[in-house]
Amino acid sequence: MRSYEISCAEGLESWKLAERAQPEPGRGQVLVRMRAASLNYRDLLIANGLYPFAVNLDRLIPVSDGAGEIVAVGPGVRRFRGGERVAGIFSQSWLGGAQVSDMWQTALGGAIDGVLAEFRVFDEDGLVVLPDHLSFEEGATLPCAAVTAWNALYGVMPLKAGDTVLTLGTGGVSVFAIQLAHAAGARVIATSSSDAKLEKARGLGASETINYRTHPDWQHEVRRLTNGTGVDHVVEVGGTGTLPRSIASTRPGGHIGLVGLLAQGEPIDPLAILGASCLVRGVAVGSREMFENMNRAIALHGLKPAIDKTFDYEDAKQALTHLSKAGHFGKVVIRIA
Repeated sequence: MRSYEISCAEGLESWKLAERAQPEPGRGQVLVRMRAASLNYRDLLIANGLYPFAVNLDRLIPVSDGAGEIVAVGPGVRRFRGGERVAGIFSQSWLGGAQVSDMWQTALGGAIDGVLAEFRVFDEDGLVVLPDHLSFEEGATLPCAAVTAWNALYGVMPLKAGDTVLTLGTGGVSVFAIQLAHAAGARVIATSSSDAKLEKARGLGASETINYRTHPDWQHEVRRLTNGTGVDHVVEVGGTGTLPRSIASTRPGGHIGLVGLLAQGEPIDPLAILGASCLVRGVAVGSREMFENMNRAIALHGLKPAIDKTFDYEDAKQALTHLSKAGHFGKVVIRIA
């Protein structure tokens, strides 16, 4: 079979197409023919040697997010049968409950092989069934970005109808947060530097939008839109570069799901968090249980992931280059086979 591999962090040239023996499922395992994969900012960090968590660059198969169909089932498998359409969970050991201690040691495309290959063997516990209305390309966008958005909205302080949610930018996590929050009956305020992207965000459910080029101190605009109260939830993807403004945008007792590190800035003053009386929580994707709960909501509302562009398997490195330019809206997908 053909697979992509990383053996050293060489930037966008890290990915090499290679031949491997097709794996066979053992006891409790299933063999999945991978049909599509989608990229995350994490994939760029790993390729550039900047990822802060566990990575094994010994012929690592990259990418955590993928979908395919089960083509063989090993002895003792009970959860699946041949022909089912599935996606792998980001951390293969985090099935439910609180985050497990070995989460990063079992994360696809980092510490263990990912999904950018024609076939992959999974433990039967490491998969979920795709919603019926989604294609493989759409299903491949869910494992990291969508589950992260779900965890940010429901992991500790569950979103309620009528809440106000602030999303930053229009990458995969933020776009999924817009869709999931809107489906739950929440009001969404979305930010971006592009009016064209903000128009797309309104089409997916954002009630109000803010161009942060026009409003560089956008926390004041958030306060104005909420009559000075602040928002209930922030899906924070910027990190130190945007977190102070997110804190200033949040109501007392509100929740900030700290997801990403896209924007650099000064160290955070803890007095800002104390003064705002808000909860700032690190969000590291989520469990299989969260994935399954989210899929039920996606199926109920017929939600369709926003895909920016789809690349052929042979053009996977071009997909990574496209992601690096940060002009995308939603997800960048690679079609396998």
